[in-house]
Amino acid sequence: MDPKLPQTSQVTPPTPAQPASPEPTSPWERWRSLWVGQWSNLRVLAIALAIALTVRVFIAEPRYIPSNSMDPTLHIGDRLLVEKISYRWQPPHRGDIVVFAPPPQLTRLGYAPQQAFIKRVIGEPGQTVQVSQGQVLVDGMPLQEAYLLEPPAYTLEPVTVPQGQVFVMGDNRNDSNDSHVWGGLPQGNIIGRARLRFWPLDRIGPVS
Repeated sequence: MDPKLPQTSQVTPPTPAQPASPEPTSPWERWRSLWVGQWSNLRVLAIALAIALTVRVFIAEPRYIPSNSMDPTLHIGDRLLVEKISYRWQPPHRGDIVVFAPPPQLTRLGYAPQQAFIKRVIGEPGQTVQVSQGQVLVDGMPLQEAYLLEPPAYTLEPVTVPQGQVFVMGDNRNDSNDSHVWGGLPQGNIIGRARLRFWPLDRIGPVS
């Protein structure tokens, strides 16, 4: 019998090490390397900011309620989402709660143009608004206003709303600086319609 030959183990040759990338040697190369690495993140951030800006300017924006003129519908501290699209195709209607920049009557009294107000539309162009004996009347018909804090304690002689304007009032009729004080609101001053209350969480929901 032939003697058994000794078995030899198979040894895998080591994989040659990959050469390391050279470190940037100059400040310019180090800055360029950092910029290339961060460019994708910056691009995503820029796109996100552009979308957020577009949404805020043309579609919707958040607003904060600073006064009690819309009690009990809206309270101080409520945060709202104001939608800006619908009034591009249709005018405001009675019952809409609108956010608007102060009309000329108020800017002449010192209100800043960027200051925003929020009220409810009561009268549309061509309609006649009157307040008598604690009741708001439009074209002689009393409004059914379950949203009021209390009936108005003042009198307003009949006022016809001019074309291109609306007549707005706060739901807290006796503590509201609105059209019964300074007249009609130009529709061009309307920023948008209050659609959604997103704060506080226990009152989250659509604004009606």
